[in-house]
Amino acid sequence: MLFASLMFAIMSMFVKLVSTEVPLSQIILFRGVPTAIGILGWALWAGKPIIPTTWRSHVMRNIAGVASICLSFYAMSRLPLATAITLNYTSPLFIAAWMMFQGSLREDRLRLFAVALGFVGVIAILRPDVDNAQWLASLLGLLAGGATALAVMQVRSLGRAGEAEWRIVLFFSLSTVLTGGAATAATGWVAPSWSGWALLLGVGLSGLLGQFAMTRAFSQGSAALSAVLQYATIPFSVLLGFLFWNDSPDGFAWFGIVLIAAAGLVSTWRTMAVPAASR
Repeated sequence: MLFASLMFAIMSMFVKLVSTEVPLSQIILFRGVPTAIGILGWALWAGKPIIPTTWRSHVMRNIAGVASICLSFYAMSRLPLATAITLNYTSPLFIAAWMMFQGSLREDRLRLFAVALGFVGVIAILRPDVDNAQWLASLLGLLAGGATALAVMQVRSLGRAGEAEWRIVLFFSLSTVLTGGAATAATGWVAPSWSGWALLLGVGLSGLLGQFAMTRAFSQGSAALSAVLQYATIPFSVLLGFLFWNDSPDGFAWFGIVLIAAAGLVSTWRTMAVPAASR
């Protein structure tokens, strides 16, 4: 899972670097192409059935997942890397908030505290002295966390329905390719430089490696440990942001990052600790 977290942080770095050269539609397209080709080729070679058993959950998962990618990539292109990734990692808080709205968490005071703590962290990051040009990107980055939460809930529904993990990833990647391809066709292709091609390829390959490593970690390792280790993406992004853009979070930003990560970890732990029947 640590390798997956590093790959996702590197993918985000590539997104930010190449966003100055090509539009987001092309970055989204290249995010999906290697994964779609890799999994589809493996499935055909292994003789795996590609047609899913259920379509509705796939459609809902892919709408939410593609929306999350679009919003998070926009945030990455305009915000410090660590800030954009941290906002995307608010998804466990949105899941907990939804469960609170349904009434299933009224007795879980620890989770309620974690949600409140996490959104205090959001306020610390989106404080009034954030540059006005960053407000839209910050809010969209936060919405990406909400969209990720919706996608995660749909993935759980697909898992309970017996859908294979690789097929979930395949159709999500195909949806990303279709979305990025349609947007590129509508806005026009911008020819990247040689370095731009390398960065786009880096987006796709690091996303592919991260996706496979994360799937393997959750399917063959400890799900609880993997859920905790995925937050390593945040410190990795802090390091990359400092190395490439000399971004160093100030005191308020560090406070917000720590609160969001801590609240997300507590919320994730409670999700796995509480029996499924009571969720």
